[in-house]
Amino acid sequence: MDQATIYIILAAAFGLFMAWGIGANDVANAMAPSVGSKAITIRQAIVIAAIFEFAGAILAGGGVTSTIRTGIVDASLISGEPELLVYGMLAALLAAAVWLMVASRFGWPVSTTHSIVGAVVGFAAVGIGMSAVHWPQVGRIALSWIVSPVLAGTIALLLFLSVQRLILMRDYPLKYARRYCPIYIFLAGFFMTLITLFKGIEHIGVNLGAGFSYLLAAGIGLIIALVGAWFIYRIPLEPQKKKDLHYDVVERVFGVLMVVTACCMAFAHGSNDVANAVGPLAAVVAVATSGEVAHEAPVPVWVLVLGGLGIVFGLATYGHRVIATVGTKITFLTPSRGFAAGLAAAATIVMASGTGLPISTTHTLVGAVLGVGLVRGIAAINLRVVGTIFLSWIVTVPAGAILAIIFFFALRFLLG
Repeated sequence: MDQATIYIILAAAFGLFMAWGIGANDVANAMAPSVGSKAITIRQAIVIAAIFEFAGAILAGGGVTSTIRTGIVDASLISGEPELLVYGMLAALLAAAVWLMVASRFGWPVSTTHSIVGAVVGFAAVGIGMSAVHWPQVGRIALSWIVSPVLAGTIALLLFLSVQRLILMRDYPLKYARRYCPIYIFLAGFFMTLITLFKGIEHIGVNLGAGFSYLLAAGIGLIIALVGAWFIYRIPLEPQKKKDLHYDVVERVFGVLMVVTACCMAFAHGSNDVANAVGPLAAVVAVATSGEVAHEAPVPVWVLVLGGLGIVFGLATYGHRVIATVGTKITFLTPSRGFAAGLAAAATIVMASGTGLPISTTHTLVGAVLGVGLVRGIAAINLRVVGTIFLSWIVTVPAGAILAIIFFFALRFLLG
């Protein structure tokens, strides 16, 4: 067996392992509010994620991908040593995958992007030199530890306060749900369309432009809101004495909305974050077949299929641990609270896409869940769990870097 074939086999194995880790950790985050609020079961979450994550990975995860993502390393410094990039990408994939497995085992929701970034930084620092790392970019990534949860948490808190004041705290909740729910449905349709356009299909070269994207999102949001309003108005108004029944109906409405948002988030996540697994894998395949280092590499279809399958398998086998942490252990979630958290996370991601803010999807969603919990006061938050989550975020980048350094030297010794 020649060296190039060995590289591709190892890259495929490590890429599948990394995709499994993404499914076990990141996808679990996206589904956690829906499962935690009992809008859907864990089995239903797995089915939804399997369909939409896989569809996102296959339909919109292709095109070309940067060989070293997020611009944190100067690839031109190793243009004369393509095997160095191979060892580095293999080490980065394995290191990030191992860290995600450890984090998922303990139910820690960590950022898969930060895991692979830390791993690439570790390989670059020892394999190429400290000067090869773009440290300001690493600093921007560290900034997302603060920006993501604070921004999403603030939006979620304000959003759920509005749901409480306008609907849940009224004497006749269903009556006011008929009036105000279409607005929330519009917002959900608007932001989910934007996420699909900004995060979901840009990878295949479809760029509709910001202005047209916002207009299209507003149009789709309006259509969805009108359809939603029609269904809500068909729910019969019960007498005033059956107020508890009103709450149940309103929560079911928010539960349906949350499932829709979860589907869109899963599609966008599959198309966007599958690159964390397939980017380094595509880089190794490109070097192995051409013998040269390129800044961008085409992504073969089999690589996308591998990534999609790995993500779904990861959620199905190990995702329940992180779902339990985010969905039930941080704070108590109802469908209306879960919807506010999901919509706030989506709004934050859209804002970040438009302004260039460095954010993490994981940190965004956890921050949104915290924001919803804070509506009931600090006593409603499990501070011990939150402290453990924050600590795992800080450890992620150095853990990825240290593991990558170990694996880089081991692979260079074994394969070199």
